[in-house]
Formats: sequence, C-alpha cells, structure tokens
Amino acid sequence: MICYNQVYEYLDKAEKNRIRIIHIEGGNAYFVNLHGDTAMPKIATINTLEAELLGEALLLIPDPYLNSYSDENLTNTQIKKRNDNWRIVSKYWEESKIELLSMDKREDLFKDIAIKTGLNELKIKRVFTRFWQRGLNKNALLPDYIFSGGKGKERDLTGAKTGRPRKFNLLDDGSNGFNITDNVKKQFEYVIKSQFQQKNQNSLTETYSYLLKTYYSDIYFENNEKKYRVWDASRIPTFGQFYYWYKKNEDPQLDIISRKSLKEYELKHRPLLGTSTNETDGPGTRFQIDATIADIYLVSSFNRNLIIGRPIVYAVIDVYSRLITGIYVGLEGPSWVGAMMALDNMATNKVDYCRQFDISINENEWPAKHLPEIIIADRGEFEGYSVENLINNLNIKIENTSAYRGDLKGIVERQFRTINTKIKHKTPGAIQKEYRKRGDQDYRLDAKINLKEFTKIIIHIVLQHNQKIIEKYPLEKSMILDGLIATPLNLWNWGIANKKGCLQIISNQNIFRLNVLPNGKARITRAGIVFKKLFYGSEKAIAEQWYLKLKNSSIEVVYDPRDIKQIYIPHSDGKSYDTCYLLSINDQYKDDALEEIQFYQEMIQELKSFEKTEQLENSINTDAAIEEIVKKASYEKRRDDIDNISKTEKLKNIRINRQAEKSLNRKVEKFDLTPEIEPMEQKIFNFETKVEINNNNDQNKNSRLMDKLKKKRDEEFGKE
Repeated sequence: MICYNQVYEYLDKAEKNRIRIIHIEGGNAYFVNLHGDTAMPKIATINTLEAELLGEALLLIPDPYLNSYSDENLTNTQIKKRNDNWRIVSKYWEESKIELLSMDKREDLFKDIAIKTGLNELKIKRVFTRFWQRGLNKNALLPDYIFSGGKGKERDLTGAKTGRPRKFNLLDDGSNGFNITDNVKKQFEYVIKSQFQQKNQNSLTETYSYLLKTYYSDIYFENNEKKYRVWDASRIPTFGQFYYWYKKNEDPQLDIISRKSLKEYELKHRPLLGTSTNETDGPGTRFQIDATIADIYLVSSFNRNLIIGRPIVYAVIDVYSRLITGIYVGLEGPSWVGAMMALDNMATNKVDYCRQFDISINENEWPAKHLPEIIIADRGEFEGYSVENLINNLNIKIENTSAYRGDLKGIVERQFRTINTKIKHKTPGAIQKEYRKRGDQDYRLDAKINLKEFTKIIIHIVLQHNQKIIEKYPLEKSMILDGLIATPLNLWNWGIANKKGCLQIISNQNIFRLNVLPNGKARITRAGIVFKKLFYGSEKAIAEQWYLKLKNSSIEVVYDPRDIKQIYIPHSDGKSYDTCYLLSINDQYKDDALEEIQFYQEMIQELKSFEKTEQLENSINTDAAIEEIVKKASYEKRRDDIDNISKTEKLKNIRINRQAEKSLNRKVEKFDLTPEIEPMEQKIFNFETKVEINNNNDQNKNSRLMDKLKKKRDEEFGKE
C-alpha cells in the first residue's frame, strides 16, 4: 500500500533515485525526489506505484530524515530560521496546496510568495523543497548546522525587542462640536473592554455612564464630597452613538466568553452545525485519544486472592472511520506513561500485538499501524513531556481540549461507555452500582480476572467494534453509490482508496519511542553519570573521557520511568543514541520503577531526619562520658603528685613501668578454663562466747597481696 510521507527507492535506475510521497488525492500520488536543490512535485497513479512495488522495481525504505531533535539542543539562530521558514510553508501549504502541486500554477504562486515575503524566488523554492524532501514537518526546515563548523562560537542574537505596546492616551482634545473621531472610537473600545466585557456583567447603560464620568465630566467638591459635572451635550457622545458603534463592532462570542466563561460558551452557545467527521478529510486526519478507569476490579497474576484494583484503558480512535487504532490496558495513568504506551501501540503491527495474547488475526481485521496528522487529547497528559518532539520531528499536531470539555472527544468517550457496559454484563468483579446498600454483596470480592485476561477481553471488544455497523454515520453520496456498509473497517479501507491520504508508517519503532519517552537532565561526575540520584556508566563516556573532560556538566537523556536500569543519550542527528547502564553501586534498584526508587530515597531521608536528634544526643553523651573519665583521671593524677617526683624521674623508667604493668595485666587477662567452683561461705566463731565474728579482713588481704606484688616487681626488675 502506498502511504503518505513514505520514502521509496527505485532499484532499476542507473543511479539511486529516492522519492517521498507528499500528497495522496483519490487514485493519484504526488511525490518529490530526495536529491536536488529545487525538487518539484511530480504525479503518478497509485496503481502504477503499487505495480512497481510488486514488480520489485520500487522498494519501501526507512525514512533517512526521521529524527528526534529537541529544541533545548538547538541554537536560537536555528530555531529562528526554522520558525521563519515554517510560517511561510505552513501558510501556503495549507491554503494553496493545489497550486503548489500543479506544474502550470506553481511558478506564478512562487512569484507571488516572493513578492509578499520580500524573498527571492529561488529561496522560496529551496524552502519548499527542503520541507517536501525532509519529512513534511517543522524540523525539516532546520538549517544543516550540525554538518557545519563553528560549533561553540558565540553568535549575534541581538534584535528588536518585542512586547505589548504602551497604553493609548484616552483623553479627548475638547474641540468645539462633537464628531465620533478615531480617538473617541478608541474610548468606546476601552470602556467596553474594561467595563462591559468583565465578570461583573455591567450593562451597556452602566458602561456609558462610566465613559461620561471618566472622559466627559469635571470633578468638583460639595461639602467635602467629590462629585462629577457632565459636559455640555454638544461636547459628549450620545448613548445612541455609543450603542451604534458597539453594535457595529460587536463580537458576541467574545462578549459571552468575557462576561461568563469559555466553558459556558462552548457548552451552551457555540453553533452546532457539524459533526466530528466533517472536520476530517480521510483516515488519519484526526485521531482522538483518551483514558478511562474501567468499571471492574482485577486480581493479581501471582495470586488470585489478591485484588489489585481497577485498570486504566487508553484508546486511540480515527475520527473519520471510527476505527480503534491503538489501545493500552494497564495500571499506568491516567498519565503521560499510559498515553505513551497507547501511542506506541497505535504505530505497532496489530497482528504481532495480538499474538502476544494468544489471539490470532490477519492484518485485514485490524490494519491500523499508522501515525495521524492531528491528535486530539486531554491537556493534562499532553502538556510538556515529549509533545514538542512529536510536533517538530514527526509533524503530528496536538490539539489539547479544555478542562471539563469531554464533548470535544465525543467519539472515544462514547466508545468507553460501550466498553464499560459490556464489562458490567459479562465479567465478574464489575461495578454494578455506584452505592451499595447495607447487606449487599461486595462486588470486589467477585473479582476473578487478572490484567492479561482483561487485556484479551478488550482486544476482542475492539475487534468486534471494528466490524460493527455505525447506525448514525453521515454517509456520503459516493459511499452510498458504492454500496458501502458503515463499519469502521469498511470506512477505513474506503477512505484510504478514495480520500486524501494522511497516514504515516514508522519504519523504525525505536526512533518513534525516542520521540515519546520523557527526557531529563543528567550530570557527569567522577563517580559516573548521575540521574535521579542514581549512577550510570557508558562505554562512550569512558572512551571519550567524559569523567575528566566534561566533569560537572549536564547532558540531555531519555528514560523510561518503568525501567530505570538504563537511560539513553540521544545523538545530535536525531536517529541514534547511546545506552547508559546502572552501576553496581545502585544494583538494588535495577528491577524497580522510578516511583519506587523515589519512594525509597524519600524514606531514607525521612529515617535520617528521625535519627538525627538521637545521633546528636548520643554524641553529646559520649563527649560527657569522656570528659568525666578525664576529669577523674586528672584528680587521681593530682593526688599522686604529692610525692613531688621530678619530671626526669617520671620519664626515666618508662620501659620498666611498661613491663611491670604488662605482668599485672597478664594475671588479670589470662584465661582459666577450669570450672569455677563457688567457695563455701566460712563462718568464724569466738570459741569462748560462741558468737560469730564478721570477716572484714578481705580488704586487708587484698591490700597485702598488692604490696607483695609490688615488692616482687621491685625484686625482679631492680636486678636490671
């Protein structure tokens, strides 16, 4: 199948000739050659190209310009040149696509664009050629600075400062006679904006009174009270004049939004003139993505007695055909990680995906594996993260809905209601009532299905949905004439054959994942590459001596928060990357998700804070005990100094004193392995009086023993 924005190569030509499909209309495809400074669009029938594919004269190849640039790695000059060119390309590619694709009208259009922009015609041709050749996205217009010298040189980024203009001077000139001049019109505009278009909802009469009080009256004081005297009627505008100019420039939509709210306007006042289908030109024009918490409780895959709660279901739906193009069933989200998984599934071959769950299908049953032109999503999940990469590198536009505006994603919201209804009727553990009455069965105890089994159920529901008749689909005349039955699969296939093609196929799944994974900053240190307080190593870092040359500098990394044992450093070409692996110092975290690791780190800090007071108390008590020992020793030293021994004598016999002390210590420290027999208490009686005598001579005996030891010491060591 010939797809939009796909790159092919002719094999039967003398030199390699690569082409990119830039537009598909009906049975024709427009393409440009990837070589040449000013390659212009050419036309061929889809049947011809498909025949060349079958005959192996034409070969589908990976997109050589598929990349993953981040604005943080671009210079201000690169961004400015890209944005300046993008303003030209995006305007005329949307408004004048037919003229640009037409050989007869193209030259006149280029001349007209050159006149309006002040650029020469050759420059305009080169800008459009770059856009067509390099992927039809914003980053295709980046200058090739990565292939040029001058990296690291300072560039002149000076220019005129932009900003809001000064407030207009609203005072009237006070001339005789009164006409509604431009100055007066600006006064009207100001008071309407500052008084009428506000949440306090002042009336037009009150707004007119404010106009007169502010610009057409004098201030005076009466009994110290401030009052206003309105000027003569010939010098002020009448209410009729004021009302006329208000109605002439009235913007009802702005009035409602300013006086009430945008939500009020969108829900109650916006025109209901079309359907979501009217906003699309064929399959792939718009995909809607949303998440819901399924109305069922699941059990653990390890032990069915453990209830793990309710799963998250993400769905991506093509607005034109209602075909479900991607799903995610799991426990992530609603969050960017869950949305990222749904986007990854959107671009995945569904035959391979279903095979993981032991479901066998052919590609015709679920043919979706493409990227759309526009994704409609919730603001919370698609703000920040890698959205800029999707926009700039893959040319996918993101339309974020407002808060509390589920009606903007009506198709996917309606499908979620269908899924939950089916779950309630068919699966145990489903939520049957919002509130249980006393004595009712707790439906959570009925849970029997694990996550993998529930995913299989969702896949079967999706396959059924893709073949289900859509009762109220607005069929076109040509669909009716072709005998089309409005099922998502039929609409998808018919749209590809008869409508403008906007579907893209990703040739390298890893490059796509590089664009959707979140990114962050890592720091290079001597101990490794530090990211989220974890240490990583890289072969490239060792080979290029980053730990010495780039120490304490930061680098951009891409990571998967569910598996933190490796992170990725994207290259400047946007097509390749280096992998960094967790060092052994953090081996205990290799099987943990980022949330778990951060929980452990916070727990460690909390435990340390709890122990800090006790640690300080132990330190204080240790210092106090040491001071007490020193104090007592000092006292004993002063007591022994009464002998007035000289310093020379104190230093004279250190070796002899050491030997004597060692002998005494040996008698105390020696091991005696014989069983210790407790001595029997002996009582001493006076023979004459028969009265027991207290044995208080133990202390004297010990004293005599120490005297004998000292004497023995003097005898032994005095001989030397």
